[in-house]
Amino acid sequence: MVEITEGLLLDAQTLTKARLLDFRDAGVQVAIDDFGTGYSSLSYIKKFDIDYIKIDRSFINNLSPESQDEALCEAIIVMAHKLGLKVVAEGVETAQQRDWLIAAGCDYAQGYLFNEPMAGPQLLELLAGSRLA
Repeated sequence: MVEITEGLLLDAQTLTKARLLDFRDAGVQVAIDDFGTGYSSLSYIKKFDIDYIKIDRSFINNLSPESQDEALCEAIIVMAHKLGLKVVAEGVETAQQRDWLIAAGCDYAQGYLFNEPMAGPQLLELLAGSRLA
């Protein structure tokens, strides 16, 4: 998967468009990173054949009942699913955030609740000690 920012799409030149199409042709999936914090244009989702939307951590950090962030996250998840996209929540740090995201139908999550960022060799070591290897 390749992750791109909304800003990159906004300034997308012919070369950027061609590279994204090359990725698509090679079977690489495309995600819009930090969705909702830049200059979101829903036309880019259609124009660039996006696979995933990654909800920015700033919305996840402030999830609370009846908050605007909760309403925005829910709207992003519903919109993405209606468009056939998967949703990744960034910056999940608490079980309460995870549980809310599961209830809202979020497809994937990443954050310190699951593990800290690690380099490739560390990941391979972790996988070697698990049943996934």
